[in-house]
Amino acid sequence: MSRVFIKPLSVNEAWKGKRFKTDKYLAYEKHMLFILPKISLPNPPFQINYTFGLSNSLSDFDNPVKPLTDILQKKYKFNDRDIFKAVIVKKKVNKGDEFIDFEILHYDSNSNI
Repeated sequence: MSRVFIKPLSVNEAWKGKRFKTDKYLAYEKHMLFILPKISLPNPPFQINYTFGLSNSLSDFDNPVKPLTDILQKKYKFNDRDIFKAVIVKKKVNKGDEFIDFEILHYDSNSNI
């Protein structure tokens, strides 16, 4: 499991309309690409596990998924079409303690889980 200490960016904060990334998203992407740890990916297909530590309990659990997935693809050079399973957990944390945990595993389609 890997963790980066940054407030997750929601989809609403990421896009201007349908086509243009916001300045906030561009800054978030640049920062994330710098702070993400080096990891080795398993062979596809993938299962991705996310835990988002959010200080606003009203935030939708899936809002930060798309921006983060796109950034992980860019950093680790994989295609999200190879993600066959995702586990997403939202945790309430104090303001200033926001975080993202992520894990990219090989997805075993024969698994019952």
